[in-house]
Amino acid sequence: MQYDGIELDVQTLGDCTLDSPLSGMLETWRANEHYVGEDDRVLLDDVVGTAAARGVPIEAMPSFEAGGPRRRVFFDGPATSVGIVTCGGLCPGLNDVIRGLVQELTQHYGVRRILGFRNGYQGLAPSYGHLPLELTPQSVTGIIEHGGTILGTSRGSQRADEVVDTLQRLAIDILFVVGGDGTLRGAQRIAEEISARGARIAVVGIPKTIDNDIPYIDHSFGFRTAYSQATETIRAAYVEARSAPGGVGLVKLMGRHSGFIACYAALAKNDADYVLIPEVPFALEGDGGFLDHLLRRVADRGHAVVVVAEGAGQDHVPGAGYDASGNARLGDVGALLKRRIAEHFRYFNAELNLRYFDPSYSIRSVPAGPYDAVYCVRLAHAAVHAAMAGRTCVVVGRWHGRMVHLPIPLAVSKRNQVDPHGDLWMAVLESTGQPRSFP
Repeated sequence: MQYDGIELDVQTLGDCTLDSPLSGMLETWRANEHYVGEDDRVLLDDVVGTAAARGVPIEAMPSFEAGGPRRRVFFDGPATSVGIVTCGGLCPGLNDVIRGLVQELTQHYGVRRILGFRNGYQGLAPSYGHLPLELTPQSVTGIIEHGGTILGTSRGSQRADEVVDTLQRLAIDILFVVGGDGTLRGAQRIAEEISARGARIAVVGIPKTIDNDIPYIDHSFGFRTAYSQATETIRAAYVEARSAPGGVGLVKLMGRHSGFIACYAALAKNDADYVLIPEVPFALEGDGGFLDHLLRRVADRGHAVVVVAEGAGQDHVPGAGYDASGNARLGDVGALLKRRIAEHFRYFNAELNLRYFDPSYSIRSVPAGPYDAVYCVRLAHAAVHAAMAGRTCVVVGRWHGRMVHLPIPLAVSKRNQVDPHGDLWMAVLESTGQPRSFP
């Protein structure tokens, strides 16, 4: 089964010939609105009109393999060695995922050897000299109280052949990779190198991106904690803005290519007058431009709060090269707006008290909130079930509220973004009262 030319069926290492330690628990479970059986599939479409427009029988509609425990497994837990690596930027919930993986592997599948590779993919490249950390239920006790990752992280990709050399030298059977789209592309290369060698090592991804930009999952872990933290900054910006004549609170939030944090944080606090995101270009100057509109709003209301995603308005600022992962370094739209707002108000001799907030790193470094903590544990469980059943080159996630297995090529095929014609952006426009566009 394919969708947009990408295979939806998940790769497997072979037949599952062993009874799962969880098989007894599953004997009486039946598919219903709360549980999807292992042989069932989760449809891509959740709207009748879209599904009907495909014009194919229901069994031919694009769908995902259901996640969760299987009655039969590929790996024998006590004889299985596991590796875990966390890559890319920090995100709330990384330690929760690590702890969830270790607990599920040891307590339910009897895995006795789990290695944590330090500092991202660097830990799998011998030239960096990072020795792996042995992970046990005791060593991960209490780590969820802290932000960040006990394994460390880094950006940049290492050669897939070197990584697979390390996995084979250490006799690793399963590698769990926790990271965003760049990390998952690296995982895909690793899985392809494993396949080319005819080795039987499972590579299972757990999608981590604070920007919520991985497609075909309801949302990524840490996202809700991040925008919840961001609401406190918006609250502070609002208090500062309303407490001074000509008050403007300017808040820059994370969101390189996707403005989800800015949108959700603004909706949660409902104090923003403007939300600027990468998906919706805007003009600064001229009649109807952002600066003129802001000037009028402050004149009418006495204050305003502006929330801008870091990737918004990049056509107005010069870039700054590329980082170690090959991502374009963004121009600083926050600094640009701070300067241009001041110049515009000064030109029209309008009073301005501008307060600028950039909480980006403090947002991503906090421990996971309760919702994300639960979600991280469930993702960890789903990843272990998939791996023990021999699934590989796969990402676990939730789609329409159901745990599913996504082939990595699908998960990195495009970027999840705010739809300028969708209901989320409509809600933002309704909440802020800003115009649909700044021509």
